[in-house]
Amino acid sequence: MKAWLTHHLHSLKIAVQRFRDAPLATLLTILVIGVAVAMPSGLYVLLSNLDRAAGGVKPQIELTLFLKTDVPESTSKVLLTDLAKQPDVAAVVFISKAEGIRKLEAAGLSDITAGLPENPLPDTLVLTPKETSPEALDMLYQRLSKLDSVQQVVMDADWVKRLSALMGLGKNLVLLLATLFGLALAAITANTIRLQIYAQQDEIEVAQLIGATDRFIRRPFLYYGGIQGLVGGITGWLILLLGGALIESSVAQVAAAYGASYTLHGLNLTELIPLLGLSTLLGWLGAYFSVNQALRQFASCS
Repeated sequence: MKAWLTHHLHSLKIAVQRFRDAPLATLLTILVIGVAVAMPSGLYVLLSNLDRAAGGVKPQIELTLFLKTDVPESTSKVLLTDLAKQPDVAAVVFISKAEGIRKLEAAGLSDITAGLPENPLPDTLVLTPKETSPEALDMLYQRLSKLDSVQQVVMDADWVKRLSALMGLGKNLVLLLATLFGLALAAITANTIRLQIYAQQDEIEVAQLIGATDRFIRRPFLYYGGIQGLVGGITGWLILLLGGALIESSVAQVAAAYGASYTLHGLNLTELIPLLGLSTLLGWLGAYFSVNQALRQFASCS
């Protein structure tokens, strides 16, 4: 165990020394990795904030149930009681025929209603659902439409479907960008490691001649790639913090123009740790494949 720990500490020191030997090249590489991490992460943070903002300002969805004209008011009130007990219904309001005609008169249509021989309006139920997802609304709409006393159900939830579709598109874009920039991160690390390997080819060949194993040769490069990915991930997170600080006042002004207040939210700890872990893993993988390819080339040439 002590020997294993000593070998790893030695490899770690070699990796840190390689950072010190080429500070400018290392800085530029880390900045590129940081940008590669910040791009999909920034889009993810943007979508999260948009979702949070939409959740705070979205209007209340209502379904209007127009009952059949021959349904008596007593039956309408029984239906009102039954619907109010449903687990997916938040509230139900009953609007009688008489109340409906009074609202039309209050809206300035008294001349029209005065000429009617009888009240043509049906009893109406205005229902507020608990769940506002497109799937839940569709299920509720289908169930209400099949009720015997209901003539028609009106639901204006197109904006919910549009918002859901846009958020789904945004999530797919985040996944696509994360994949592309993840591959770019691994490629950047692999290219950096490859340059170092070829610069130290003579040292590696001498080490192989005196009995050094591939694992021993590979280990410092793996530490180098992992550290490079980790520092690049931290740099990407700092870029996000800087970007958020730069636009925070503008976001506050836009929110104030709409009579609201909003504060931008960045990555929390449960999101940051997987991000840093993933960037470290990608850096390690890039180094691993680069070192293995170089060692196979050295072996074939010898």
